[in-house]
Amino acid sequence: MSIRTPDLLDKHEARTLDGSVRVVAPIFQRYGGRSAFCGQIVTLKLFEDNSLVREVLAEAGRGKVLVIDGGGSLRCALVGDQLAILAQGNGWEGIVVYGCIRDSDDIAHIDLGLRAVNTHPLKSIKKGIGERDLAVSFGGVTFRPGEWIYVDADGVVVSDRPLD
Repeated sequence: MSIRTPDLLDKHEARTLDGSVRVVAPIFQRYGGRSAFCGQIVTLKLFEDNSLVREVLAEAGRGKVLVIDGGGSLRCALVGDQLAILAQGNGWEGIVVYGCIRDSDDIAHIDLGLRAVNTHPLKSIKKGIGERDLAVSFGGVTFRPGEWIYVDADGVVVSDRPLD
């Protein structure tokens, strides 16, 4: 599937106006080998602890995108090359991190969509603290589990149902 967020927004202009299609503020950098990706949203809310990230990415992820609300922390990374490899191996379409990643040069060669605020060389703590499958908000948008996310070079779009 070729994703072009400007075309999706043009085609679904009425849904954009009523708020069922939302555009995320341009706060993310591109990492990962896929320039565009989409899928059903799975959410995590955590802070400087990526234990749950590993748990979720160990599950089958075909047709899904993991959206991580890391509180926008710039003090450590929540995803590195090993988690990106795990995600790819389990069929995840992509990951969006409101926080940092590391191993960006290696991740650039992994067939996975990945967006994050920035990079940081320090790994996170591992205390198993965080929540899964709840609505999370950042970039001016609320992301709900089961909704749809579309990501390309122009931005990130969220919809309450699949867009064609």
